[in-house]
Amino acid sequence: MSAPEREGPVVCGVQLSSCPADIIEIAAFRGRTGDLERVALGRGVRLPPTGRAFFARDRLALCIRPQRWLLLTPPGESGAALAVWQGACAGIAAAIDLSSALAALHLVGGSEVRELLARGCRLDLDPEAFPVGCAAASPMVQVAAIIAALPAGFLLLTPSSTARHFREWLSSAGEPFGLTRRADVTVGAVSAPGVA
Repeated sequence: MSAPEREGPVVCGVQLSSCPADIIEIAAFRGRTGDLERVALGRGVRLPPTGRAFFARDRLALCIRPQRWLLLTPPGESGAALAVWQGACAGIAAAIDLSSALAALHLVGGSEVRELLARGCRLDLDPEAFPVGCAAASPMVQVAAIIAALPAGFLLLTPSSTARHFREWLSSAGEPFGLTRRADVTVGAVSAPGVA
């Protein structure tokens, strides 16, 4: 179901940016979740419960499936983030690099962002149902997407293979909201301390 078309002038424009990031998925081995949580805390990351996100300086952690987390950090040398997490998680968890598999986008613009996303998303994005700190996976415009409500806007992760289509849909659907594309943003710019 699509949201109704807006009437009247655009009050505040929506801005779309890419957010280059190293994206590592970690999955705890059976019975080792507590150990993995301690390792992550030692690296400055609190692993959130399913459906939630944790934001800290220059890092984000999302949990959309039980016992699995997506960790986003600023991009570094190819394979470096994976090597760090594989070493830290040895014997307690698996770490996989999804940096090339997923594209990260950031949308800002107040309540208009929720209204725009509602045009193609099956989730209830009302602030009471999906407040800051929530994260979920849902098809959007027939594309797999992960959505996280941030203190300033939304983080969207989508497969790299469909990212162009997804951006084009956002640009088209965002016209009534005055959507503009802006320069890339950093993981640090979209994260804020301690929401979970």
